[in-house]
Amino acid sequence: MKTAVAFAVCACVVILVCAAVEQKSKNCNEVRTAYSSKGFNINDVPNKGVHGAHLKVCPEGFSCCTLEMEEKLSQQSRSDLKAPVSQLSSNLQNTFTQRHQHFDQFFKELLNNAEKSLHDMFVRTYGVMYVKNAELFKHFFHELRRYYASGSAAVHLDTMLADFWAELLERMFRLVNVQYEFTDTYMECVSRHTEQLKPFGDVPRKLRLQLTRAFVAARTFTLGLALVPDVVNKVSTVSASPSCVRAAMKMLYCPYCTGQVALKPCKNYCLNVMRGCLANQADLDTEWNNFLDAMLSLAERLEGPFNFESVMDPIDVKISDAIMNMQENSMQVSQKVFQGCGQPKPTFRSRRSTKDSSFPGRFRPYSPDARPTTAAGTNMDRLVTDVKKKLKHAKKFWSTLPETVCVGERVAQGDECWNGTAKSRYESVVMGNGLANQVSNPHVEVDITKPDVVIRRQIAVLKEMTSWLKAAHSGNDITFDNEEDGSGEESGSGCDSPSCDNDDMYFSTPPPVKPRMVSPEKTSSSGVRLTSCSLVLALAGLTLALLAPHTR
Repeated sequence: MKTAVAFAVCACVVILVCAAVEQKSKNCNEVRTAYSSKGFNINDVPNKGVHGAHLKVCPEGFSCCTLEMEEKLSQQSRSDLKAPVSQLSSNLQNTFTQRHQHFDQFFKELLNNAEKSLHDMFVRTYGVMYVKNAELFKHFFHELRRYYASGSAAVHLDTMLADFWAELLERMFRLVNVQYEFTDTYMECVSRHTEQLKPFGDVPRKLRLQLTRAFVAARTFTLGLALVPDVVNKVSTVSASPSCVRAAMKMLYCPYCTGQVALKPCKNYCLNVMRGCLANQADLDTEWNNFLDAMLSLAERLEGPFNFESVMDPIDVKISDAIMNMQENSMQVSQKVFQGCGQPKPTFRSRRSTKDSSFPGRFRPYSPDARPTTAAGTNMDRLVTDVKKKLKHAKKFWSTLPETVCVGERVAQGDECWNGTAKSRYESVVMGNGLANQVSNPHVEVDITKPDVVIRRQIAVLKEMTSWLKAAHSGNDITFDNEEDGSGEESGSGCDSPSCDNDDMYFSTPPPVKPRMVSPEKTSSSGVRLTSCSLVLALAGLTLALLAPHTR
């Protein structure tokens, strides 16, 4: 008797619970609350469930959705699909926008500090002689800034440096020979003989190697950092296809229509939808990773032999060394010039004016610890270390987007999840990444014969930048087609030899010149090719110098 009563009580409880659940599902109260929380009119939701035969996306049967609701939720699903991808993309954009600003500011301030340091030290050391010729050095730094800003389309570094040394030679030659008058024609002759005279010793060659490699690397690396947010921004403008929006609606909001507002999609179901929706973006991955590898490789150069900071900090001392070398060898240089270009006409100056024209002293020894402070708040090594971590973290960004989106509260683990039709286990095979792998995607129809034009363009841009980075890694500057006439001309020091890995760039040896490179050894210091007549004149002058006594 007791057993029968207990059984009857249990049966009643089960019936009442089932009735309550059925009543709860049929009245759509939870759906009304969830729907209105999305900003929609609560009156769109029926008070009780209706048959879903009228719906275009969600399953038939009991439904708390009308056709109007389904259309609104489809638009919401488009936003919901874009939101996590946009957030991840925005984070990546912000990260590299900041790193680009840090590097750009750092390089510019190093240039400013180097110019200020040279000016202050030259005023103390050379006094009025420097002040009268300060515009030469000001122009030198101005041209370096122009190159950093606009590249070889604006300034050819080798030519600019050759012109600088030629102009410096002309001015110094006049200063150390104030007792003579020199015509413009005579000074042109002096400039043509600069290669043979080597009045500044080996400093011009060494500084050319250092500046070219450091500036090419710094400029190209900064362009690479600027490209990251630009590519991400353009790719983020690619809109979802109608098939993708339909699949997202079915995954995210069809549970609402069945009255199961808390039910989350199965993880593998989410992966298939997202891999179908982001198929074109995933195809960026190969060139994206190649680009990041090239950036990391160039970053290693910036830490070592192409260190912009170690080149710019002591540039005042190196130019001073060249000046002192010219001063110490002024008699020999002058004699060779007089024998090659002819004896100049004497002029009349007082002893006082002649004495005032001499160079008064040397610079203090350069101390590597005395580095300038920049507003970037750090030095090159720390900047590079930081950006390398960010570059490594950004690898495979596009191919892993589906996995990054389908995590946490967006999906349900196990079998208690929405599989597209009911609360049950998801059985379909997970597709691979990329356009070609979406042929059999069960949820998103993808036309693999029509890749997205915007993304294909960004793939081409990444490939082009990668070639620039690789050229910069070898110390070469490729004339950018979009900056000039598209001739494809390359220039630079070339750096495929082991000497490029030597931390002491100042004493490295120049590597062999490659094809299609502009070789500074083939031009004079003034940037003009020596004529055969000039060569003969130079050889004759050197021969006379060996035979004649050195008199002043």
